[in-house]
Amino acid sequence: MKLSELKHEVTSEWKEKGYELPSFDVEAVRKKTYENPTWVHFGAGNIFRAFPAAVLQKALDSGKYDRGVVVAEGFDYEIIDKAYRPYDNLSLLVVLKSDGTIQKQVIASVTESLKADKCFADDWKRLEDIFENLSLQMISFTITEKGYSVSDADLEKGLNPGLIMGKVTVLLYKRFQAGKYPITVQSMDNCSHNGDKVKQAVTAYAKKWESMGLVPAEFLEYVQDERKVSYPWSMIDKITPRPDEKVKKLLKEDGFEDWETIITDKKTYTAPFVNAEETEYLVIEDNYTNGRPPMELGGVLYTDRETVDKVERMKVCTCLNPLHTAMSIYGCMLGYSLISEEMKDEDIRGLITKLGYIEAMPVVIDPGVLKPADFIKAVLEQRLPNPFMPDAPQRIATDTSQKLPIRFGETIKGYQKAGLKTDDLVLLSLVLAGYSRYLKGIDDEGKSFEPSPDPLLEELQFIVAGLEVKEGEQDFSCLRKLYSRTDVFGVDLYEAGMGERIEAMAAELYGGVGAVRKTLHKYVAGR
Repeated sequence: MKLSELKHEVTSEWKEKGYELPSFDVEAVRKKTYENPTWVHFGAGNIFRAFPAAVLQKALDSGKYDRGVVVAEGFDYEIIDKAYRPYDNLSLLVVLKSDGTIQKQVIASVTESLKADKCFADDWKRLEDIFENLSLQMISFTITEKGYSVSDADLEKGLNPGLIMGKVTVLLYKRFQAGKYPITVQSMDNCSHNGDKVKQAVTAYAKKWESMGLVPAEFLEYVQDERKVSYPWSMIDKITPRPDEKVKKLLKEDGFEDWETIITDKKTYTAPFVNAEETEYLVIEDNYTNGRPPMELGGVLYTDRETVDKVERMKVCTCLNPLHTAMSIYGCMLGYSLISEEMKDEDIRGLITKLGYIEAMPVVIDPGVLKPADFIKAVLEQRLPNPFMPDAPQRIATDTSQKLPIRFGETIKGYQKAGLKTDDLVLLSLVLAGYSRYLKGIDDEGKSFEPSPDPLLEELQFIVAGLEVKEGEQDFSCLRKLYSRTDVFGVDLYEAGMGERIEAMAAELYGGVGAVRKTLHKYVAGR
């Protein structure tokens, strides 16, 4: 069973083994897309194949749409050479379910794979042709937040930039020259107000080139005119881990031969298959200038900009990210290396359940299109317990000092604004108390561990340097220097009326071997 031979083989064996195959005419869709493409996606990594490409597959399978997506990679060209073209641009999506079962689906919505660089003349010419075609409606991105960066050195390169945002702006100039055709530039990356990041980058290149006399002033006006070029916001949420060994084993047992992990020179981990969690959300601002693919047929929620922002805040401030951080702090201190294993711990599970449902819910941002309680339910019952998800508290604990102001500070501010008692934030206080104990780098058995990388780690560890993990009295007044820092917590916790209680909880957590478990259980059981 090989992807590259699928269209030449009898498909009964695939179906017998439980593989879902495309129900649309793949060759017909490829032909129509080649002649009149509607969508180019930049970023050929795992999240694209597991989510946007799979969403489009649902639209194609419905019979209500007939165009695929052209994928372009502007950073790691080996992905195209090793994970796309040898397999006829087909891939296998393996959905990892929380009950331990998997769903296997061949994704055929990608009709072409291109390298987005002038070094690859044929591919670049094809991209230029696509951008000059009025039929093109949308370009989109999953390139990580770093991909939207702009450097002075790259700006000085004029119309031969090396960074992906510069390359995209060159292609937009081709579209401008072809007829000032409308288009939507859509980020699907997991960063706040992502549409603004794209617009800022594109505008930076256009301004520089206009000042250098390389493009007319009308081009700068074109990329800034949202009646011509729009930059909608979106919120995306789905986990696509590296190719998993357990998944490989299951596929090999089926007779599926394309299971080898591909590691590129740039250290991208990919494969002809993608494993991903079952839960997914993509909420997009419906602001398109030239039409769009009907992604709602695949589950995308279209709404206005304000609602996208509310969904983002709901996730980041209440329903997912704070729970992740709470688990990372206590998971590291209790010796866990997998989030899914933490979910079997009654105290940790109780901590995040009550933190979300009881303490954060009174000030949750309700976006309307998604119910916060349903979102948390999926997190607690499907996402975090998933045995296939190899996520670690140590990874999530990275840059914790940068995350606390949004993930917990906003809830405190919400209580203050609503006139609610911050005394009711018992478990939130316990999480923040746990952070000072975590900074010590000593687990609950008294063994040293290395806290995850953080730009403020050394500075914050210095504050707790004089504290010891031991029974008996010691002076915890040093913690005032920590818990009064608005840059770390978003508020001065003493001014919020919480500092003294958090100090007292921290003292309990420092109270010798086993104190973390004892204190955690005490407050979770009592809440």
